[in-house]
Amino acid sequence: MKRTELDRAAGEAAEFVNRRFSSTPRFAFILGTGSNQLADSIATEAVIDYREIPHFPQSTALGHRGRLVCGQLANQPIIVMQGRFHLYEGYSVDRATLPIHMLAQMGTEFLFVSNASGGLNPDMTSGDVMLIDSHIDLMFRPSAVLKRSTTTRPDRGSDPYDRELLENGLACGRRHGFPVHRGVYAAMLGPNYETRAEYRLLRTIGADVAGMSTVPEVTAAAHYGIRVLGLSLITNIANPDSLQSTSGQEVIDAAQLGAPKLKALVLDAIAKNS
Repeated sequence: MKRTELDRAAGEAAEFVNRRFSSTPRFAFILGTGSNQLADSIATEAVIDYREIPHFPQSTALGHRGRLVCGQLANQPIIVMQGRFHLYEGYSVDRATLPIHMLAQMGTEFLFVSNASGGLNPDMTSGDVMLIDSHIDLMFRPSAVLKRSTTTRPDRGSDPYDRELLENGLACGRRHGFPVHRGVYAAMLGPNYETRAEYRLLRTIGADVAGMSTVPEVTAAAHYGIRVLGLSLITNIANPDSLQSTSGQEVIDAAQLGAPKLKALVLDAIAKNS
């Protein structure tokens, strides 16, 4: 998509959502696989199916409901995305990140991005939460809109995860008595899970978890200066020497067990930035 086309599409989507939810959503939350129940905590004012919103893609991945839940959380206006758009579904980066461009036009300042991920670090266990300190982008799908000149210094996109939100999240875990890790997220195109050799490679290059989302959305948010907190919910631990098969439903079931931790972290972040 050209920049003008994306801006127009995002503007029309924002105008449509504003007719149903007039508050400025300072906060937005993209729910990962298995985390749909977190939207139940919202004092809901509007629920909008993606198919109603002009230019929006459609969620096809297992466990993604494909709708916006708009309302109040901790007395702050928020839009929650129940379902994201993956590149493996056939979308370009610019199409997959259209909601981020829409949220930027609506005035969003904070973005919480969650995902279900496979653990590579042996210090982690299923059900743990890792706050994303940095990422490795192995999707190999450039954005036509957000590409940067090779003659200029990189902008905030080179460090898109907010340091203050991350440190506060670690402190929140300590206060609530559950483990919160910090580490590196490796973004793979998918939709297949990694081979034994790929797991070893990812661990060698510094990845703590692996998944198939998040990086395109985070990169787009950083383009607008939106403050990002990335949360990976560990749904399984990959042991290359004894690799076990994993199904999409198993990932959803494991993610649901860790959802209360995500809720505590997001509520704490909102409270500290209200």
